[in-house]
Amino acid sequence: MQTAVIKIQNLVVEYPAHSFNRKPTTAVKNLNLEICQGEVFGFLGPNGAGKTSTIQVLLGFYTAAQGSAFIFDIDVRETIARRRIGYLPEMTYYYKFLTAEELLRFYAKIFKIPSTEAGKRIANLLKLVELESAGKRLIKTYSKGMQQRIGIAQALINNPDLLILDEPTSGLDPLGRMKVREIIQRLKNEGKTVFFSSHELGEVETVCDRVAIIHQGELKSVGDVRSIVGQNHANLEKAFLDIIGYQTQPSL
Repeated sequence: MQTAVIKIQNLVVEYPAHSFNRKPTTAVKNLNLEICQGEVFGFLGPNGAGKTSTIQVLLGFYTAAQGSAFIFDIDVRETIARRRIGYLPEMTYYYKFLTAEELLRFYAKIFKIPSTEAGKRIANLLKLVELESAGKRLIKTYSKGMQQRIGIAQALINNPDLLILDEPTSGLDPLGRMKVREIIQRLKNEGKTVFFSSHELGEVETVCDRVAIIHQGELKSVGDVRSIVGQNHANLEKAFLDIIGYQTQPSL
């Protein structure tokens, strides 16, 4: 039996109504999911499907209305559950007046990593994300793809066992997406567990071991990519559209 790094049980996420006579909005409905150690797991769904809400619960940013979630068998409501996590949000903001090296050293101090060890990690991470030649440049001079890669580096500064990425290739050009894909593959080779949400189904089909498809807060399908594609006799994009019930309009 593989070890479950993430375990989600009957999870319900609700947001309060904006007026007293309305019911709360249910973003996630009775979600059950397990992500195993060492796998790359894609969390898929249209906008508003409940992906980010689920991630916020896993990170302790939001409390579920019902159900439970565990990371390394520790309830996500406990702070200690997040010590082995690295996180990259969809919308990142960094102090643009810092260089990449200064940014990583700042995060290293947050994790109380000794200076000598921090220096080694920073050098290794800049090499991993292919920014070693740009480590002393101000982040404000970076392209979108470079900023995304330095974001992955900061998420790895504490050497986490689990990396959670929210739309890591959003807004990137094909080269940027390829570089992020290569980084994820290297992390998998190192035995890391990677859990990420994405709209880039081509990228998901390439790098993921398994995927879950969520729509309107409900889990619609989960399994390895090859099985889901095979069951629907299509590529992942077509299978995804079929599973969420999207009907293409006939051409005129």
